[in-house]
Amino acid sequence: MRQACRLTAECMQQMQGLVKPGITTEALDEAAFEFIDSRGAKPSFKGYRGYPGSICASVNEVIVHGIPGKRVLREGDIIGIDLGVLYKGFHGDMTRTFAVGEISPEAQRLIDTAKDCFDAQIEALVPGCRVGDLGYAAQAVAEGRGYSVVRDLCGHGVGRSLHEDPDVPNYGSRGRGIRLRPGMTLALEPMVNAGDYRIMVLDDGWTVVTYDGRLSAHYENTVLVTEDGSEILTRL
Repeated sequence: MRQACRLTAECMQQMQGLVKPGITTEALDEAAFEFIDSRGAKPSFKGYRGYPGSICASVNEVIVHGIPGKRVLREGDIIGIDLGVLYKGFHGDMTRTFAVGEISPEAQRLIDTAKDCFDAQIEALVPGCRVGDLGYAAQAVAEGRGYSVVRDLCGHGVGRSLHEDPDVPNYGSRGRGIRLRPGMTLALEPMVNAGDYRIMVLDDGWTVVTYDGRLSAHYENTVLVTEDGSEILTRL
């Protein structure tokens, strides 16, 4: 897990350096595949339930699962890059939302809020906590700033499979849900919308967009539950 997660983080670092006006999402996907393949690993997403890309490239109102293609990134866009690495039988999974050139203060505030929701979940991840504690933490931050958290998609366990139990919603009530125990590895991933929390899935069967067409930001790390809290595995 540690090796897979380190490769995932290194690949994301490369993606950050490539995101700029004029690049296509397809070019980002190709670069990610080349990086992962050169390390003797495999992209977790490519071929997963028929998904065609090595990354998910979700621009502006796309929440998750944006399929890489000919779309050219433009000044002022934001892009969520979600990627996973399979190495020696284990997966790492992470997402960052990046600014494309200069973006509006409102867009930057949304990106910052997605990270702050994740940070709040980490703060809530203490011995004896439950899934609902993490959901409550993310929801409180987002809604406290006038945003909403996506409810139809959630975080999840990750390890030998890309998606494992338990589900980790980004909303909920304290003290509810299963208790999180040391040794669990989780993909915590708040998805924050500028407007309505509702979603739509496009005709390609993958691309998930905001119902009202407003911006969305996504932040994710693979996290190990420890005896005294947590350790972020997808951190360099």
